[in-house]
Amino acid sequence: AGVNGSGKHNNWSIATDDGQNLLEPGDDPRKNARFLLFLSATIKAVDVYAPILRASASNSGNDHRLGANEAPPAIISVFLGDQLTEIMEALAAGKPVPGRAGENMEIGVSTLPRLPMDMTDRNRTSPFAFTGNKFEFRMVASSQSIAGPNIVLNTAVAEVLDEFADRLEKATDVNAEIKKITRETYQNHGRVVFNGNGYSDEWIREAEKRGLPNIPATVYAMPEYMKDSSVAIFEKHKVLSRAEVESRVSIYMEQYAMKINVEAGVMIDMADKLIFPAGSEYAAVLAESINALKTAGSKVTPVAQLEILDDVVNALNCLKEESDKLKDILEEVKAIEDEHAQAVAFKEKVFPRMAVLRTCGDNLEPMLGRDYWPMPAYEDMLFRM
Repeated sequence: AGVNGSGKHNNWSIATDDGQNLLEPGDDPRKNARFLLFLSATIKAVDVYAPILRASASNSGNDHRLGANEAPPAIISVFLGDQLTEIMEALAAGKPVPGRAGENMEIGVSTLPRLPMDMTDRNRTSPFAFTGNKFEFRMVASSQSIAGPNIVLNTAVAEVLDEFADRLEKATDVNAEIKKITRETYQNHGRVVFNGNGYSDEWIREAEKRGLPNIPATVYAMPEYMKDSSVAIFEKHKVLSRAEVESRVSIYMEQYAMKINVEAGVMIDMADKLIFPAGSEYAAVLAESINALKTAGSKVTPVAQLEILDDVVNALNCLKEESDKLKDILEEVKAIEDEHAQAVAFKEKVFPRMAVLRTCGDNLEPMLGRDYWPMPAYEDMLFRM
C-alpha cells in the first residue's frame, strides 16, 4: 500500500567504566589508535556475524518491512561515510592519510581529520550506520526489545576484541600492531562497508558478488543461531548455553507461526464478514439503479454503472475464491507437527496466499462508495482520525 512500516533505531556504542566513548574519534592522537581499533572490531564483527545479527532483528512483522518503504534492506552492510571510508581504504592499502594538521597520519601519533556529523549520517538506507560517535542498527522491529539485538552485537564484538587482545598483548610495538590489525581487518572485511543506495537492485547484485548474506525472512534467519560457530561464541563468553539458544529459537519459530496464523484468521474474517457483505450490498444498489433506469424508459444505456457492477462482481468472486483457498492452506499448514517445518510453511504457503487475498480486497476498496466500505481507509487513518 506504500505506507511505511514501523521500526526501531538501536543506537550502539562502547564506553569505558569511567564514561569514555570508544567510538569517539576525539582530538587526542592516542584516541585515534583506540578509535580505529574499536571501529575495525565492529566492522569485522558485523561482517563475520551478519547472519545472527539479521536473525536478531527478525520477526513476522519485520518480514513485511525490511527492504520496503523507508526501511533498510535485509542485507547487512556498514555505512561509514565517504571520509572515514577513504581513511580506512588508505590504511588498508598502505597509502598515506592526511592528518588534521595536514601531515600524513600515523596511528597513535597524529589526530584524525574531523568527521562532521552531517558527513556520517546521510544514508538512511543503511542497516548499520556510523553516525559520528556511535552506530545505528536500523533493522530492529518496532515490537522487539532491543535486548536481543544488543546481546548478539555485544557478543560478536567481544569475540573480535578478544582476538585483537591476544595479538596486542604479545606485541612489542602496540601502535604498529594496531596499524597491522586495522589494515588486515579492512582488507578482509571491508566488503561489508557500503555507502550507496541500499534499496537499489544494483546493491543486491553487488552484495552477492561480495559474498554478503541476503536472508529475506525470519524462518531462514533463525537457523543461523543454531550453527556451531554461533553457539560457540555465546558459550565462550558465557552468554547462552546451547540449550538456551535452542529454546529461544524454538520460541521464536513458534511465535512466528502463531502470529501468521492469527493474522490469516483475522484476514479471512475481514474478507468474509466485512468486505464481501459490503461489496455485495453495493453491487445490489448498482443493479437496482440499472434496473430502475431501464424501467423508467431511459434511452441511454447505463454503461458506467454496468462496467462498475461487472468490476465489483469480479472482485467479489476473487475475494471469495482466495478466501476459500487461504482457509484450505491454513488448515493444511496447521496440521504440520514439526515446529520448524510448520513455520517455514506459514512463510512459503500461507504468507503468499494472504498477499493474494489482500490484493482482491485492495482492488475492491476504490470501487465502493465511502459509505459502503466497512473500515477506515488509509486516508482516514492517516489524516482524519
